[in-house]
Amino acid sequence: MSVSVEREIASFRDSETRNNLRRILQSCSKLAEAGDFHESENTVSEVVKFLDSLLDAAVSDPDSENAENVAFEAISEIHRYVCSSPDQEVADALSFELPKVVSKFVGISSKFLDLAISIIDQFIVKCGPRDMLSILCNTLGHSSKMTKAASYIVPPLSGLSKVFISIQRRQFEQAKEAVPIILNVLKAVSLESEEAELEDVFDRAVEIANSIYEVCNKLERDAKEKLRALLGLYVLQCMALVSASISYKASSCHSLVLQLSQISSYCGLSYLSLVTTYDVEIVAGSIFVGDKDHYMSCLSHVKHGAALSVIWGHVSEEVAHTTKEDLIAIKDELRNNQTKRWQAIGTLKHVLSFVNLPWELKKHAIDFLLCITDGDVSRNYNVEHSEWSSYMPSLFSALQAVKMVIMYAPDPELRKKSFAVLKGVLADIPISQRFDILKALITNSDSSSMIAIFIDLVRKEMHTAICSSRSIVKDASQIDNKAFPDTSFWNPSVLELVELVLRPPQGGPPSLPEQSDAVLSALNLYRFVLMTESAEKTNYTGVLSKNSLLKAYNEWLLPLRALVTGIMAESKNDYDELAGDTVCTLNPLELVLYRCVELIEEKLKQST
Repeated sequence: MSVSVEREIASFRDSETRNNLRRILQSCSKLAEAGDFHESENTVSEVVKFLDSLLDAAVSDPDSENAENVAFEAISEIHRYVCSSPDQEVADALSFELPKVVSKFVGISSKFLDLAISIIDQFIVKCGPRDMLSILCNTLGHSSKMTKAASYIVPPLSGLSKVFISIQRRQFEQAKEAVPIILNVLKAVSLESEEAELEDVFDRAVEIANSIYEVCNKLERDAKEKLRALLGLYVLQCMALVSASISYKASSCHSLVLQLSQISSYCGLSYLSLVTTYDVEIVAGSIFVGDKDHYMSCLSHVKHGAALSVIWGHVSEEVAHTTKEDLIAIKDELRNNQTKRWQAIGTLKHVLSFVNLPWELKKHAIDFLLCITDGDVSRNYNVEHSEWSSYMPSLFSALQAVKMVIMYAPDPELRKKSFAVLKGVLADIPISQRFDILKALITNSDSSSMIAIFIDLVRKEMHTAICSSRSIVKDASQIDNKAFPDTSFWNPSVLELVELVLRPPQGGPPSLPEQSDAVLSALNLYRFVLMTESAEKTNYTGVLSKNSLLKAYNEWLLPLRALVTGIMAESKNDYDELAGDTVCTLNPLELVLYRCVELIEEKLKQST
């Protein structure tokens, strides 16, 4: 077929498409003028079906330039018709369906975007902002059915940014109903779409924030404060979604963060309040009175956004300057105030536990935590027990989040810094609670390496307690010169930790070589406790009682020795690389195991 013939066919199809569409639209106008609204609605449905057929043709054959051109001509015709000031009844009828339909075409090509936005803008003018608010929210709600949801939601988001500014009455009430819908759609789309598709989405989301900000400036008193609080929630949720969805190094990401930070500052959200006292549930409760729980799902990442707002200020001098925040003064405040530091640790854990965030932001969060927990910080353990105990669950979950960074961070330097943060946070916890926290970390970990690290920390705490007690004894007059360490670690519970590893709750000896790190650490802890209690002639842990010695010997060590001996013998007969690695892994464990057996046997002989 010649090129000229193809052009004639294409031209014919374009003409046929245009004529068919014009015929349907004219029919719709005549029926509306005649007051036949039932048939008018049927004609609107015919318009929708006609446009959907063109959309299907373009989507099914994405390489067909002709199908795309036909679709573009059809949407152009719709645009011309809507701009030609149809009757109000026709505009009202079309406004319910056309925003959804024209938004679908943006997924074909970006050249449809301006047309779709302009068509929606025309409906806002002709049908009024209040009616279009619900229509555009309904349009957003259909995004879950779209293959290219990110491109689909851009036109209605653009329309909503104009609707908010145009509404003249009950602005807070209108925004309160629309914002949760917008945030739910943004969350769903941002977690499912490619980064390239999302920049335009978040540009429009920030436009909405700027529109609400403009409305706030026009309001007074209670309505203004409520809308500012709602805007704050919206901005923090967007901050989290932007940080997780747009590349950390992209200039668009920094631009969006800068704009969101400016609005956050306007909402009165200072960095210090964001990491210490900001409570999303209290704020949401003041906005969605009596129905807070229904709306909390759309605010699921506000806490993350609060933490990230501060981290972005830590990352970028431009962001901190824009918000007029002094990060040095804030860090000093957190270093000098233990309660606020605990609150900040509990907030910043959300950055570390947010799976979708890039490692660069988690690294900056670790750096910030290191600044406020490492070195010379103010620690006061004399406050009321009820006050600091209320922070322990939050600190525990923060330690869990730091643990995950230690385990999975790709950068060795980040893992090293994270371990320093782990020790800093543990040191911040009163010693009376520290053992319970470490025990909980051990029992809630599936990683042999992390269990080994935590058990080593227990051993170091016990060693520190003994050293401290010896210095006290040296300075004081003690008749028998015995050491009296803090019993927070020197108590029978430490043997329960050893048993947890050497004789797991599910029964039998531990799995080797998979659990070799944890087993070696547990054996080292047991040997340390046994030798220390023997040397000090104490028995705080009960390790020297005959029943305890027999239990450790018969239930922990002998079954473990049989297992290790069998594995070593089997591995030495094999000559592959795996067998060699197994022998190397179990060698140090075997040495400590046999030393523990010898120590118990000596103690049992002494007791007979």
